[in-house]
Amino acid sequence: MMGSGKSSIGNLVSKKLNIPFIDIDYLIEEYAGMSVSKIFMNNGEGYFRALEEKITLKSLKNKKNIISLGGGGFINDKIRREILTNHFSFWLDCNESVLLKRIKNSKKRPLALKSTDKEILAIIKKRTKIYSKAQFKINCNDLTKIQIVKKIIKIYELN
Repeated sequence: MMGSGKSSIGNLVSKKLNIPFIDIDYLIEEYAGMSVSKIFMNNGEGYFRALEEKITLKSLKNKKNIISLGGGGFINDKIRREILTNHFSFWLDCNESVLLKRIKNSKKRPLALKSTDKEILAIIKKRTKIYSKAQFKINCNDLTKIQIVKKIIKIYELN
């Protein structure tokens, strides 16, 4: 989910395991030459989702990366199927109040820009059903970033 810490946690795990880190939103911004917010504003969500699918599936071809999907990436059936079939997947689960606080009024999150708290909570609830399909769930409530990273690394090393 947006605001769960995917990019910062992924980057830390990457450094600890010495595995390259890829942030899909960053790759999309590089490809499009504009921020995610501007892509949404200028070209619409459909265009963004098509880019997200193309870039994510290409990035997933190299199995030796740590990838931070955008908040909607795992919602995409093709992306989710590829991840669940050929990769490890971690859901960074945070409670709704934490997520709401992090994403409210964020200029980086186009879906949250024009949304009310109630609408954001509806997005969280809807996406949670799909995120729960991830192979591993990390309950991030009351954990530091370092504790979350250690949990992910422990699971990774055991599998």
